[in-house]
Amino acid sequence: MTDPRQPASAHVAPDHGGHQWWKSSVVYQIYPRSFADSNGDGIGDLPGVTSRLDYLQHLGVDVVWLSPVYPSPQDDNGYDVADFCDIDPMFGTLADLDELAAGLRARGMKLVMDLVFNHTSDEHPWFVESRSGTDAARRDWYWWRPARPGTTPGTPGAEPNNWGSIFSGPAWEFDAATGEYYLHLFSRKQPDLNWENPEVRRALHDVMRFWLDRGVDGFRMDVVNFVSKDPALPDGHVPPHGRYGDGSPYFMSGPRIHEFLQELHREVLAPHDRPTMVVGEMPGVTLDDARRFTDPERHEVDMVFQFEHVQLDEVTSKWDAKPLDLRDLKASLARWQVGLADRGWNSLYWNNHDQPRAVSRFGDDGRHRVAAAKMLATVLHLHRGTPYVYQGEELGMTNTSFEDIHDFRDIESRNHYAEEVAHGADPAAVLAQLRARSRDNARTPMPWDDSATAGFGSRQPWIPLNPNFREINAAAAVADEDSVFHHYRRLVRLRREDPVVVHGDFTLLLPDDPQVYAFTRRLDDVELLILGNFGDTPVEPAVPDADTWAAADLVIGTGRGLRLAPWEGRVLRRVH
Repeated sequence: MTDPRQPASAHVAPDHGGHQWWKSSVVYQIYPRSFADSNGDGIGDLPGVTSRLDYLQHLGVDVVWLSPVYPSPQDDNGYDVADFCDIDPMFGTLADLDELAAGLRARGMKLVMDLVFNHTSDEHPWFVESRSGTDAARRDWYWWRPARPGTTPGTPGAEPNNWGSIFSGPAWEFDAATGEYYLHLFSRKQPDLNWENPEVRRALHDVMRFWLDRGVDGFRMDVVNFVSKDPALPDGHVPPHGRYGDGSPYFMSGPRIHEFLQELHREVLAPHDRPTMVVGEMPGVTLDDARRFTDPERHEVDMVFQFEHVQLDEVTSKWDAKPLDLRDLKASLARWQVGLADRGWNSLYWNNHDQPRAVSRFGDDGRHRVAAAKMLATVLHLHRGTPYVYQGEELGMTNTSFEDIHDFRDIESRNHYAEEVAHGADPAAVLAQLRARSRDNARTPMPWDDSATAGFGSRQPWIPLNPNFREINAAAAVADEDSVFHHYRRLVRLRREDPVVVHGDFTLLLPDDPQVYAFTRRLDDVELLILGNFGDTPVEPAVPDADTWAAADLVIGTGRGLRLAPWEGRVLRRVH
């Protein structure tokens, strides 16, 4: 691959298929329980989403991605699925889903569903049967193993291997009724499915067909690169001061992952009569892996969610943060731009339901909040790939404020706090980690206006509103032509109107500049220069051919020339 510290350039491979509609699309992610509450129970729902479709149409997005709305005990806010082919009553009904899909189609938009195929809820009928006995018909649908030889089942250290759960604690749960353990890479209520069993894969293929037949246009597949595991399930390396072994070498992009994805495409997607979009969320995926996953000739997925750029401000884990070095960010994103230029495709995101708010994390959520939110959007959307907008991002929403551990709702955050404090950590220090990095920052309700419940519903929501909702809300943003919302509208419109944004070459400039992000996009004789000031002081970047660029046409932004105000973003255009 290219040297990440050298200017990077990418020549874009043409789309010969003509059916890859997602290349020119902008996707809007909705976390339904936090979007809009139609029935006054404090929880967002599908009719609530349908009631806000005109807002999404005004924003201009092409695709709506729904986080899980399936029946679930809600141990992990719906990512613990108890029935893949129905709607949880808290969100509505299948008829409500059909109405939402019809409303999107009427507005020229598409619907993408979230599929959680690495695991189910422990209340899913498949698992209920699986744990009913060692000879149960679906016993082999999950990863069951006896205790480690020479140990007493159910005691610490008797787990089949030393893996740790991503949600803290061991990755194994002892089942006293059958005397064996089941694997759960996440919550103990999220047992992992055994994809080695072809019956499991066929059942999941049927799930996809069910939703495609209802008119769904694609899928976001949760941690899909975890589904192939080394059947030996060996112990992982225990890092210094660690409590558990790292099992990731044995379940991230495992030995049969490409086979499984190709089978899924062959059996489900290829026979389908409409072009679909499939994006695989793939923690730990490498660029070389992604080239294989997204190569159209391999028929696996259309794009991946990779995590490299959102781990650059981490030391040993998400909770152990450090200041972001912009040079690292540029090197990372440019490497992916170059690496996927001749095949495959990028997904572009700052925010989602698992990440803190971008303007608080990578920008300035105080005095320069609006400028920083606009700049981050400009830089992201002008890269090559499909941009994802997470609800509220288009308003410049910030991280929220939490007084104590009881304010948190997220299982990952609460488990981390409990484990760290139990092992002697200072509770105040752990709370500081949670305030900056908790997933709950992204899950505060969408603020629609400045009324008592922010227009979310008729009663207080399931998680407290961000206290700044009276200033940061959709009504205020729509009414202000200079808002972050209207800046996003301009970016979406630019993507539709100028082919260079979708198809142009990418060249990174100023790779060693610690404050300015600069790159160009070029298609035929049209060239764009994109500038982002990641600092609170003015700067005039020394880009190549600066005099010509200073006189170029302004496409996005408000300033003139090349001098950037604090946290300002700008796009310039010239024709050769």
